[in-house]
Amino acid sequence: MCKTQIVMLTDFGLSDVYVGVMKGVIAQIHRQINIIDLTHQIPPQNLAAARFCLMNAYPYFPDGTIYLTVVDPGVGSTRRAIAVEFASGFLVGPDNGILSGVLSQTPAISAVELTNSCYWRVEQSSATFHGRDIFAPVAAHLANGVSLYDLGNEIDVASLVELNLPNPILTDTSVQGCIQYIDGFGNLVTNISGDYVSGKRWVVVAQGREIPGCETYSDQPIGNLIALVGSHGCVEIVVNCGNARSQLQLDYLDPVQVLF
Repeated sequence: MCKTQIVMLTDFGLSDVYVGVMKGVIAQIHRQINIIDLTHQIPPQNLAAARFCLMNAYPYFPDGTIYLTVVDPGVGSTRRAIAVEFASGFLVGPDNGILSGVLSQTPAISAVELTNSCYWRVEQSSATFHGRDIFAPVAAHLANGVSLYDLGNEIDVASLVELNLPNPILTDTSVQGCIQYIDGFGNLVTNISGDYVSGKRWVVVAQGREIPGCETYSDQPIGNLIALVGSHGCVEIVVNCGNARSQLQLDYLDPVQVLF
C-alpha cells in the first residue's frame, strides 16, 4: 500500500513545543512526507473525544494515509504501543481504545506491538513522551516503506483495546443515549444515530428539558436550544448562535433521550 501522508491528532495543544518536536523527528527520517494536522486540541487525556474525532475524519483522506494519534494518559505504563494496518491505511498510537472507533467501522487487517527499538528515535525512550520517541519515528519509517512486521511483534487484532461507550437503547417510543463528543462551539453530539429519527417527529429530553427536533440551526430563534442530525450523522444538541454545553451543563457520557 502506498503511504500518502501522515495525519496527526493529539491533545498537546499548540502553546508548547511537543507537536513541532514530533514533526522535527518525522522530518529527520522522511523530509518529503506531507503532514496534516487533524487537531491538537483534544481535551487533555480525553480518550472518547480522540476516538470520535479520528473515527469521523478518516473517511475524508486517501487510502494509504498514516494516522499518528497520541492521546496517552497511560504513557510509560504497561499499555502497548501499536501500529495497525486497516483497509484505508495505518494507525499508529497507544493501545488504549482511541483507535477502536475507526476499527469498529473498518476492521484491522494486522497489528504489531512496537517492540523493535531500531525504529524508535532512541533505544531508551522517555517515559513521558512516546509521541516523540516511538510513535513519530515509527510513522515516518512506515511512510519510508518499512514493513509493518519489521516494527515489532505481531499481535492478535482481537486483543486490541476497545473504548467501551454505552450503546443506545431503542424502544418503540424512545432512544436512550449519551453525550459522546462536545465540539468547540459547545454542541453536544450524542451516540444516537440520525437513522433513528429519520421520517419521524421527535424531541430530545436532556436535563429535564424538551428540545425540538429540527433540520437546521435557523429553525429556532437565536439563543434557543435545537436538536438536529449533524454532519457526522448523529443527533446533536445545539443552540442557535450559542453554546449548548454551557446552557445545559452536560458533559461526556451524560444521558440524553430521544422521544418519538
